[in-house]
Amino acid sequence: MTIPQGVSPVTPTPPTPVPVSSLQPAVFAAIDPSALVKLRARDVRIRYGARVAVRDVTLDVPEHSVMAFIGPSGCGKSTVLRCFDRMNDLIPGAVVEGTIELDGQDMYSRTVLPVEVRRKVGLVFQRPNPFPMSIYENVAYGPRRYGLKDKAQLDELVERSLHRAALWDEVKDDLRKKSGLALSGGQQQRLCIARTMATDPEVILMDEPCSALDPIATLKIEELIAQLKAEFTIVIVTHNMQQAARVSDRTAFFTLGEDRAGYLVELDDTLKIFTNPAFQLTEDYVSGRFG
Repeated sequence: MTIPQGVSPVTPTPPTPVPVSSLQPAVFAAIDPSALVKLRARDVRIRYGARVAVRDVTLDVPEHSVMAFIGPSGCGKSTVLRCFDRMNDLIPGAVVEGTIELDGQDMYSRTVLPVEVRRKVGLVFQRPNPFPMSIYENVAYGPRRYGLKDKAQLDELVERSLHRAALWDEVKDDLRKKSGLALSGGQQQRLCIARTMATDPEVILMDEPCSALDPIATLKIEELIAQLKAEFTIVIVTHNMQQAARVSDRTAFFTLGEDRAGYLVELDDTLKIFTNPAFQLTEDYVSGRFG
């Protein structure tokens, strides 16, 4: 492992781990070294005009895994996340340098259209954002935009997506009668996940998807994430250390450098990050001593 500039290795004294007694051991299974890399970033630097927001990001996200991005506010976690579906393209002055690949293809090649990237890479935002239309129309919106018109196919797709989001049984009698805005916060977020899945992406990005939810709704989203990784590759940004430990296979820790640019300090299996990290900065963060 390359030691980031300005970061000292941890001394031999074992770190005090974050309590993990409530976590399921299966969460900590190491990624199969032969697993395919779904997303790859190499020497990524993101700037807004002359200001460098993020630098020195190199990481691989294995297929059918959950990776968590953790770190203090303002260190670039969401900025890096948005690179994977080219949402930074929509920000004036934003420039992404380095290489970002999906299945080995350069996502920023001139021959690749952002709309095609976003069909393969879905994004779930921090706060639920259902459209002001029926539950059915929320889920059918994306497939319709991409040309699906057949009613029977749309009906089947809406039902399948709501099943996959663990929402069907709660809304099946109100699909066309109730607005997505009339659902509870947790239901709205699962509706947004169903809407994302309806376009059949390969990757789902989640930017603090539980920050606006109560503990019960948060648990349902976490259970859903555990189920969905069998079908999708998932990257989640979270400030909740316990959530990162519960849902992710691998964890990437970001922080701010002296130059005020965010950078990747450490990436490893989640168990190691939370119990025996390689760098003092990581230990201090996961144990609550800073951040």
